[in-house]
Amino acid sequence: MSLFLLLLSSPLLSSFTVVMSGKALRRSLRTQRRALSAVEQRRHAASLARLLGKHLLFLRARRLAAYRATDGELDPGPLLRLAQARYKQCHLPVLRPHPKPKLWFVRYRPGDPLVPNHYGIPEPSLRNGKIHLPWALDLLLLPLVGFDADCNRLGMGGGYYDQTLAYLSARGHWRRPLLVGLAHECQKVEHLEARPWDVQLDMIVTEERIYSRPRR
Repeated sequence: MSLFLLLLSSPLLSSFTVVMSGKALRRSLRTQRRALSAVEQRRHAASLARLLGKHLLFLRARRLAAYRATDGELDPGPLLRLAQARYKQCHLPVLRPHPKPKLWFVRYRPGDPLVPNHYGIPEPSLRNGKIHLPWALDLLLLPLVGFDADCNRLGMGGGYYDQTLAYLSARGHWRRPLLVGLAHECQKVEHLEARPWDVQLDMIVTEERIYSRPRR
């Protein structure tokens, strides 16, 4: 058998093809969200705040965490301002100084100083805030690159949220925090294959609607 045929039949090549297709999908979806105008971005952020701001998951949450939008991500800023007006404790993720990619969450109030991490994303200074682990939160709002109607999430590929929330896979009844992905509707795809290490979201919210994870 030729070397070419051996390569075609190799499981290594199959894995490589899957990885490459995932990278290509991420590039395509990131390009789509970057193409949204500043006016569209503001309109989507306001619509998200209206939709999620009246949902019971948000209304009942006392401690929640979100993120600073970059690279065309749907901005949770208006929703955070609504949360702060209702005296909820708001937090932002901080890259944990640890060999594995994990996150801590630090209390954030308007005007608190932010410093860029090594990806250039602003985050609270560890010197100025109390560190919380994810199970201390009621609600966690996650960014994503792509999603499907079953609430499967395609992240950036760094594994920070998957590693941070891996403990939830061992929980039977008690789940904290509840996980809500935020995305533009244009980031929706037909189907994403869930992998064993992928974090399972409870909901995904876009500027148009709320998607809930199907009950198994």
